[in-house]
Amino acid sequence: MQLKAKYIDMETAEHTCVLHDEDARELGVREQDRVRIKHERNSMVFIVQTTDTVVNKGEVGILGRAYKLLGPDPDEVIEVVGTSRPASVDFIKKKMAGKELTTAEIRAIVNDIAERTLSNVELTAYVTSLEINGMNIRETADLTEAMVETGETIQFDRSPVFDFHSIGGCPGNKITLIVVPIVAAAGLLIPKTSSRAISSAAGTADIVEVFANVDLDSNKLRSIAESVGGTLAWGGSMNLAPADDVIIRVEHPLGIDPHAQLLASVMSKKKAVGADFLVIDIPVGEGTKVPTMEKAQAFAKDFVELGDKLGIHVEAAITYGDQPVGRAIGPALEAREAISILEGNQHPSSVIEKAAGMAGMLLDMGGIKGGEGKAREILASGEALKKFREIVAAQGGDPNIKSEDIPVGKYTYDIVSRETGYVNAIKNKQLVQLARAAGAPKDKGAGILLHMKRGNRVCEGQPLFTIYADNKAKLDQAIELSRKFEPMTVEGMILQKLPYISKTEVIERTFCPVPSEPEAK
Repeated sequence: MQLKAKYIDMETAEHTCVLHDEDARELGVREQDRVRIKHERNSMVFIVQTTDTVVNKGEVGILGRAYKLLGPDPDEVIEVVGTSRPASVDFIKKKMAGKELTTAEIRAIVNDIAERTLSNVELTAYVTSLEINGMNIRETADLTEAMVETGETIQFDRSPVFDFHSIGGCPGNKITLIVVPIVAAAGLLIPKTSSRAISSAAGTADIVEVFANVDLDSNKLRSIAESVGGTLAWGGSMNLAPADDVIIRVEHPLGIDPHAQLLASVMSKKKAVGADFLVIDIPVGEGTKVPTMEKAQAFAKDFVELGDKLGIHVEAAITYGDQPVGRAIGPALEAREAISILEGNQHPSSVIEKAAGMAGMLLDMGGIKGGEGKAREILASGEALKKFREIVAAQGGDPNIKSEDIPVGKYTYDIVSRETGYVNAIKNKQLVQLARAAGAPKDKGAGILLHMKRGNRVCEGQPLFTIYADNKAKLDQAIELSRKFEPMTVEGMILQKLPYISKTEVIERTFCPVPSEPEAK
């Protein structure tokens, strides 16, 4: 069928087209069926939606970026034909039944995900099947390799390539800004790509974007890494493992992150940048992705085993995640804290300890003896700060950047303790919700600055933390939400008082029968 192309300014996760009801009937397709649309040498599969108002008879509406990929001019006549559903749908049903998938079946699923030929319903079925039935390590390795094959790969003139990744879940984990310059200052190559926040208050890319450009293409990343030794880039600006970005859009609203998919998501991006050595940070604790030590050890084992199958030397560190790393949560606040440490500030010690530990593992893997001690030496000497500023300059930022130059939210509010005692617990998820209510990560100056950590003594009326926001309305939203939460629990040393009971009272309560009601006459 020959139809006129019409652009519709709307995005969907899948490639979507809109047909008039009469044209759809003539083609023999219904909603959620597929058509193939051809324009010159381009040919793409689209999921069908039908209407009698959005497009006229004789038109085909194409949504968002898919229109640009196909490339027709407005009202240009293009060919639309019905097509069958992809075979990968049957492979997804096979996994739903709990069966093992072959290498070819996994590759077919990933190719269709990357090409956006699966509907949201089918993609949801895939993600759910992995959440329920999982994959063995062979399937996971095949999944990882297939995700790499569908995107770009980067080859460096230097080798070996080192990398670092935290699986997330612990707020305030800004250590990448310190780890990368330490490792690069030691002479190792670390082309670090990071993600933006999905449900957290700040991804590493959100933090770095406060003071430098993170949207690097693969050629720019290669050039900067080989020139200064490291990068702090956003992985989404390159076409690395593109199927992963499509899958994440389904995982997020479902609130699930299947184990095999998480492993493949991390390792595919590391394989795509040619990593030879990789350190994985696995925060463990209540409110993180990995709540128990047993699960953390299983994660570590799987990362190491998967790395072995992919030709990557992986070492994992299980780290403390019961409370935020450092005191800052939110892009600008975390940038300030990390740069302050690079400038020589000795606090917060938790950030320094974790960053030096992670960097030290990479230095050890690179043949530098006493890795953690050497990492601390590089940090204390100012070499890490110098290297950090070189990376920032190479990514278009101010080479003379200072922590005090980072602007933070101008609207603030202190949340104070209602009693005197000790901070007994900190709820990571609630702090993140407050920071997001204040505007993080989109509003760079928004977030939370902690004044107290677990075990600290606090007096009644003393600030526990400060909420920062870029506008008053969002600050008010966060304040209102804070009244419903108790993200910090303050308790005295006495947890419960029991009233005095005399021996007589005990005897009476234990042995004296209670008089019964007199019988009715």
